[in-house]
Amino acid sequence: MSDNHWGEPEEVSRSQDTESSKAPTDAREKDRPSTQREWRLIEKVVNSLNVEHRRARRWGIFFKLLTFSYLFALLWLFWSGSNFNAEDVVPQAHTAVVEVSGPIMDGEEASADAIITALRNAFKADRSHAVVMRINSPGGSPVQSGYVYDEIKRLRELYPQKKLYAVITDIGASGAYYMAAAADEIYADKASLVGSIGVISSSFGFVDLIEKIGVERRTLTAGENKAFLDPFSPLKDEDREFWQTVLETTHQQFIREVKNGRGDRLKGGDELFSGLIWTGEQALDLGLIDGLGSTSMVAREVVGVEKLVDYTARPQPLDRIIERLGIGVAKQLSLELGLSSEQVLR
Repeated sequence: MSDNHWGEPEEVSRSQDTESSKAPTDAREKDRPSTQREWRLIEKVVNSLNVEHRRARRWGIFFKLLTFSYLFALLWLFWSGSNFNAEDVVPQAHTAVVEVSGPIMDGEEASADAIITALRNAFKADRSHAVVMRINSPGGSPVQSGYVYDEIKRLRELYPQKKLYAVITDIGASGAYYMAAAADEIYADKASLVGSIGVISSSFGFVDLIEKIGVERRTLTAGENKAFLDPFSPLKDEDREFWQTVLETTHQQFIREVKNGRGDRLKGGDELFSGLIWTGEQALDLGLIDGLGSTSMVAREVVGVEKLVDYTARPQPLDRIIERLGIGVAKQLSLELGLSSEQVLR
């Protein structure tokens, strides 16, 4: 037996090579499943994983389709919301309803544009027998109220066969009553608040405050009265007198339109126009309203058509979302606190 180049016997080297090659094979043999049962178990595990994977894919596709459907629905509501016509949905005879809710201000739900649009659609509808303007508002801008008043008068002349009834729910005061005075008849609940025929303008003065905290007011104007009613400057007597004439003029316009609208039905004296507010029961005695009742009562017993259809112009979905996020809160707060010098009918 000859030696190899390592100086070891050749047969010993071959024997070691054979044993070393068998070692991995034996290890693989040990790792393999030894029974049919183990093979089936592995197959079930693999199949289960495949099923779960396919199921996850199907659910993923489903939720993606659901998300896209939701987005398309929002887009459809956004684009088609303003084209909705209540008369297309309700083909039978009905009493049209237009809601006036909240402060009457430009940019609000009860703006002149929104109310006038709804009134025009309600009067124009062939199957509406009458129009009910359902009011729940403390008043607002005399300009916005005047726009609606004038439009009601125009529509009544344009559609003489179709009457408009104003129904006051919780409150119909100031600018809200201004609009109601243009209706054929006014109804309210016995506990409703009606009237407040007057004008108010309120603000705050901060002259002493800025002096105490060491703030210097710098105002440059072109026109000697441009800065009148400045809350950081002392109120001059001539400014107060001038602004009072503006309020008195607006008040007289308010009184004139109420008298034109109500006519001989008014039974009270000058106290009607003093800014006081009355319950519905008191307002009936004073001739500010024509009867006690709700919208349903008016439709059923006065109009004779009980079916109600809402023609109120609603804001677009995007506008509703923005409003709910709080846009416009500061504006409303300033009005309530009197930080704005805008005239408000109250």
